[in-house]
Amino acid sequence: MLIVSVAVAACSDKPYAIQPAEVEIGERPHEFFIADHGWHTGLIIPTSDLNTVVPELRDRFGSGSYYEIGWGDKGFYQAKEITSGLALQAMFWSSGTVLHIVAVPNDPRKYFTHSEVVASCLTDEERRSLLQFVSESFERGEAGKLVELERGIYGDSQFYGAEGNYYMLNTCNKWTAKSLESAGFAISPTSKLTAGSIMDYMSRHNRACEVH
Repeated sequence: MLIVSVAVAACSDKPYAIQPAEVEIGERPHEFFIADHGWHTGLIIPTSDLNTVVPELRDRFGSGSYYEIGWGDKGFYQAKEITSGLALQAMFWSSGTVLHIVAVPNDPRKYFTHSEVVASCLTDEERRSLLQFVSESFERGEAGKLVELERGIYGDSQFYGAEGNYYMLNTCNKWTAKSLESAGFAISPTSKLTAGSIMDYMSRHNRACEVH
């Protein structure tokens, strides 16, 4: 019973995946990327897409090419020096969560030269659902505004307050899996806790861009 309760809790944590509407599969002209940085994966989507649902980002970053988005533990992700104590704290008594937004000025495969980056594509409805998931991952403060925190850890980047609780069954990579589920992929986020599991899934279920 305890194992079942833990599994159910892990499936129901914020931010919640968004199920795309039941529509006939059509063209997939909208490209996005997943980056593997070793222990952590990032979702990369065009700024012109995300700015439509989170317009405050335009004020902070302008109108570049892409945003890389990562979700994680507030203390661990923002730390200037990573320690085993911070890792344990993130897994068992996290102080909160953050989103890390990075402005990517060109093709992500050229920008992240030391990381594996895979491209995939979405229909209009899959893109809408993915953008809703990302928008709902941001914590909203007074008057519904984003909660801006520290500067980010590389490039032109920024931390923001996020929805959800981080722990050993709800990791940064599970957030990426939820983003993929929101984009219409038949993925089970519960079992996708490592970067390797995300990239293995993408290698077997990638979608080419289709424009007829």
